[in-house]
Amino acid sequence: MIVLLSAAVCLPLLFVRRVPLTAALVTGVVAMVGTGIDVGWPGRLVAVAGFCLAAFHRHTLWPVLVATPVWTFVFATLAGSQSGVLPVTDLVIMGMAPVAVGYGLRLQRERSAQSARIAMAEDRARLARDVHDSVGHHLTAIKLQATAARRVPAGADRALTTITDISATALTEVRGLVGELRAQEDISALAERLSGPGRRITTRGSVLGLPPTVAHTAYRIVQEALTNAVRHSAATEIEVRLERERRQLAVLVSDNGSGAAAAAATDGNGLRGIRERVARLGGFVHIGPSESGWRVEARLPVRR
Repeated sequence: MIVLLSAAVCLPLLFVRRVPLTAALVTGVVAMVGTGIDVGWPGRLVAVAGFCLAAFHRHTLWPVLVATPVWTFVFATLAGSQSGVLPVTDLVIMGMAPVAVGYGLRLQRERSAQSARIAMAEDRARLARDVHDSVGHHLTAIKLQATAARRVPAGADRALTTITDISATALTEVRGLVGELRAQEDISALAERLSGPGRRITTRGSVLGLPPTVAHTAYRIVQEALTNAVRHSAATEIEVRLERERRQLAVLVSDNGSGAAAAAATDGNGLRGIRERVARLGGFVHIGPSESGWRVEARLPVRR
């Protein structure tokens, strides 16, 4: 019986992201039932963790602030306590501390996300300034050489040679800077541009806070996969997921389109480029049909 109760008290935590407070309350009820059967059973620790997770995942905090102390009071009333009354320590440790910890962790996550957005904006502004300075400098030099060639026709060959060298240098610098800018583009904005009537693209996750090379590669994977899905299949639903695991980033693009039509694009330069980019990072990529359509999956190592 205790084994079943142990499984039951943990099971609701699987749904804590979707229904945080409901999952915590169910866990709390199971903990009270189990403690009524066996006073020494530690199920209430799982319930405390459930309320902590509810405070972390739920956007509106006050229901958790109300529910947790109420559950603590009911639990102590039904299960009893060593002193025979509800001690203040129980109310603080079981009723308030989980909410405080969960809310504190949520604030820390939001603060980290905000810092990442600020850092991204600063990087984009810096790159924009670099593009302006680089292009402005080279265009000024080209203009001076062209003006000199017009005024002194005898030196036109040397001026044109200089213009060619300056143009090549400018093109190389601009390509590098634009590559950095594109690596920081928003995945959701990309999906929005390719969405249309009869075709919905949903996204989850972003490249915020990732190293530039990983962010750039992830963006290119999603860009090419979405482009192929739009061009080569009749997909009506496309899902993009970026999930950060311990030391890697999982990138998944799946659709419900025609796998046979998408297969025609597997040997194209775009998908070949995806494989080459992933290989340079030492990652893994799989491109092929799935049960419902087509699937592009990559795993990129994240090294700080």
